[in-house]
Amino acid sequence: MNALTGAFDWLGAGKNWRGDAGVQHRLIEHLGFTGLSMLVACLIALPVALWLGHLGKGGALAVNISNIGRAIPTLALLALLSLTPLREHGETPTLIALVLFAIPPVLTNAYIGMREADRAVVEAARGMGMSGGQVFLRVELPLAFPLLMTGIRSAAVQTVATATLAAIPGGGGLGRVITAGFNLQNTSQVVAGALLVAALALLVEGLLVLVARWADPMRHRRTGGTGTETDGGAGAAASGGTESGGGTGAGAEPAAAAAA
Repeated sequence: MNALTGAFDWLGAGKNWRGDAGVQHRLIEHLGFTGLSMLVACLIALPVALWLGHLGKGGALAVNISNIGRAIPTLALLALLSLTPLREHGETPTLIALVLFAIPPVLTNAYIGMREADRAVVEAARGMGMSGGQVFLRVELPLAFPLLMTGIRSAAVQTVATATLAAIPGGGGLGRVITAGFNLQNTSQVVAGALLVAALALLVEGLLVLVARWADPMRHRRTGGTGTETDGGAGAAASGGTESGGGTGAGAEPAAAAAA
């Protein structure tokens, strides 16, 4: 309890927030390479996952390959990269390690979200004459959006926490607050650094939850009476196509509302 009290006292001291070694500067560093690594990971993983999920081919292999990264300790990877010529390029080893760490959850969740999109709605959209691109953008992607955002949120929180390892080979970020506390044998500073990282991870998680709810293209249909009607429309589309040839077009109309 004394260490926790001391941590709050340390955080309350203005001198610990100022300067190149202060919390404010370290926080900006931490957010900088965390955000950049997440951006690169999403640019790599999302196009591959969404396209393979749309095609329904090769996704399992891609997911298994990406998951190999989870078996490699991030600290070991960071140490190996720090021994290469990349160490002369500042935070590059840290960025590469964090990108490789963030790709698996983003890729896996996006691919599964695409493959688990309601097949009845997808087939109804195709039956209405939608092109492959229209089905992808207006049906599969909106249905996969919640799981896709879950992967991004999970990767972001893990990356915020893991980025503290950048301090071990001499990088920046909030991890430097913790390592400096160890070097000074200042337990209060170590606890303060850990609290900062935990608070930042929780803040990132909360913000991404809000973004996911606000940006969900089907948020109005997932809640309330409209969502029930959409589900019913999908079922009608599927049953209509089975019972009669003309029923496909009529039954697919409610499904088009989901795609719109």
